[in-house]
Amino acid sequence: MSSSSDFQQDRHSFSGSPQKWTDFELPGDTLYYRFTSDMSNTEWGYKFTVTAGHLGRFQTGFEILKQMLSEERVIPHLPLAKIWEWQVGVACRQTGHQRLKAIHLLLRIVQCSSQGDCDLTLLKPLWQLFTHMENNSCNDTAKPGILLPLHRALAELFFVTENRVTELGSLQEYLLALNTEDHLHRCTAQ
Repeated sequence: MSSSSDFQQDRHSFSGSPQKWTDFELPGDTLYYRFTSDMSNTEWGYKFTVTAGHLGRFQTGFEILKQMLSEERVIPHLPLAKIWEWQVGVACRQTGHQRLKAIHLLLRIVQCSSQGDCDLTLLKPLWQLFTHMENNSCNDTAKPGILLPLHRALAELFFVTENRVTELGSLQEYLLALNTEDHLHRCTAQ
């Protein structure tokens, strides 16, 4: 079982007697599973129960943080650097609507942070996701001009972040930190 269709993220594998199976949680709103039989015909198969999101976890944390970030008088008292680091990790791990919500919070943090509050280079995995989406949208002529919600959210996040680092005078360092050397060579060649 996994939170990704390629079974690479949050993977949990079980085999044998039911005593070897344990409860676990997966981030996101989608579960992927694969069953493979050993063809021994000694057991009847498998059974598992899926329980949707526990109220009090992601949604509650999102609502509390969103409210705190909307209060101008509270922001100076928040450990924005730590919250930023956690939130980037959440945005990288989550999928679906939860990823969109995490990106919404990242955007808000960029907008209300001051110089040095956030390590913007932590956005590199999201930048790679965004550039992959950009490349695929350029190659997809079936739906020109239509962007998925995640693509739009990432575009807004990187647009605002680029403006922010330009204001802070660190655009070059930011762009170098987000891109791979191979990508920079390709851009230079173009």
